[in-house]
This record gives sequence, C-alpha cells and structure tokens, in this order.
Amino acid sequence: MFKASRAQLKIDATAAAMELVGTVLFLLLGLGGIQAAAYSNTLTAKASQNGSLSGPQAINSVAGIDQLLYISCSMGFALLTSAWLFFRVTGGVFNPQVALALLLTGCISPIRFSFYIVAQIVGSIIASALLKAILPGPLFVNVALGPNVSAVQGLFIEAIGTAALVFAVLMLAAEKHKSTAIAPIGIGLTLFACHLFAVLFTGAALNSARALGPAVFSGFPTIHWIYWVGPTLGSLFSTALYSALKQLKYQNLNPNQDSHYEQHSGSSVSETLKRFSIASNTSLERPSFASATVEVTRETRTDSQIPPNAMV
Repeated sequence: MFKASRAQLKIDATAAAMELVGTVLFLLLGLGGIQAAAYSNTLTAKASQNGSLSGPQAINSVAGIDQLLYISCSMGFALLTSAWLFFRVTGGVFNPQVALALLLTGCISPIRFSFYIVAQIVGSIIASALLKAILPGPLFVNVALGPNVSAVQGLFIEAIGTAALVFAVLMLAAEKHKSTAIAPIGIGLTLFACHLFAVLFTGAALNSARALGPAVFSGFPTIHWIYWVGPTLGSLFSTALYSALKQLKYQNLNPNQDSHYEQHSGSSVSETLKRFSIASNTSLERPSFASATVEVTRETRTDSQIPPNAMV
C-alpha cells in the first residue's frame, strides 16, 4: 500500500509539473495577445495623430470592436491549442475552478487537485514575469471592472462566464463520447464566446490563477476578491448541473446520439459479441477469449467510470 501510494504521488507530482508548463504556455499566448492588442491601439493612435491616447489601454478600456475581437481570439485560441497539446498529458486544466469541478465529480484525486492548484498559480506568475521581461513597457493584462460596473455585477458576470466554461469541460471532456478527442476545440470556443461577453465588464478572468499572475506585477485591485468568489460560484453551479443531468440519465432525453458507451451500456454478452461479429463482417463464430474480454469490457463501461487521468 505504501509503495503504491508513493508511486501514485510521483505520478501526480509529474502531472502537476507538466500542468505548470501547460499553464505557462496558455497564458503566454493568451496574455501576450492581449498585450499586443494594447500596443496595436497605441500605434494606431500615433499614426492618426490622436492625442487622446498616450499609451497602451487597459484590457477593458477597449478602443474598438477590433481590440475586443483580438483579445477574445487570443484567449480562446490560446486555450484551444494549449489544452489540445496537453490533453493526453495532464488533461490541460490550467484553471483552479475547472480543477475544482473535476475534483467534485471524481475525475481527479484530492492530492492531484492540490498539486494542480499550486502548479496553475505558479504557472500564471511565471507567465506574467516572462511577459514583463520580454515585452516593452508595463503589463496591461490585469483584470479590473469596467466603467459603471459594480462589484456585485462583476461577481455575477464572472460566475456566469466561468459556469459556461466549466460546463463545457464537463460535458465535452469529462463525459466520454466520440467527440472527446476534439473537446479542446469546443472548450476554446466557449472561452472565446465568454470573452466576447465579459471583457468589457470585468476583463473576463474566468480563472483565479489568470487573475492572480498579472496582479503580482501590476497591483491588486480592491475588488480582486470577485475573481476568486465569482468563478468558484460558477464552477459549483456547473458541477451541480452536471451531477443533476447524470442523475436524470440525460442520455435518455435525446437517445442514440454520439456517445459510444450510452448506446451499448447494459447490453448482454451475447448481444455484444453479435454486434462485434456483424460490425467486422465476420461470421457469428465466437471470438477468442482475449478479444471478447477486451470488447465486452469496452462496450459495457459506463460514462461515470472515468480514469483518474482522463480529464481536462
């Protein structure tokens, strides 16, 4: 038991180290794009001799719809590519609120959850430090409330955006189906859509680690707490919704969709072997014990039986 625990601890620590690398990559690409958008506005202002802009603009002081789209694309595509690259390594979590949902749904252990939280926070700080070191001028990637946005409004906006992101992770990645391999596409597009909604009002953190890293170098706003409370509330809501759908056996509401396990769960051994034989255009002769065992195990597995390392 002790040897097994030590071996699992080593695996979790290694996964956390890779999660740190993935978080750094995600935020380097995403926050770097936001910084580029700020400087692009500066150059445009100088070219048009507009004296109203004296420097890069903050993330939610968007000068035009083009900057809004640039920021949203930067974060959405950064998550899409980074999560896809690390999907089979660590699950590509990169977000404490996503990690919380995976913990509550049993996809990861408490030990791995703790390791991931530390890795994500440290990764965010490292990414922000690298951007500050390699890019000119101060960082303009911190999050803050937009004009006329109250703390309560900001809290709910962050909660709603994070709820959408976490629900996408649970339904596309934690829930196994034929499209799970391309789950990062749906998750990245969800983050893109959430940024289109939330950037102007809160800066669209939707991720406590993402909010913390830049604040270490640019200063903590007085309302920094909403970037922890809001996303956490959103994560808890999506986890509760996902759990309710599982209890209601949501597959029965719209049957015969693309879930491999949903279509074949509960089948008898004879039915499974018959399907196996027909699908491969062979006779109904009984396959070897080894192949039959593998096929039955695969076919009768349920959605809830998710390996501990098969998450996002």
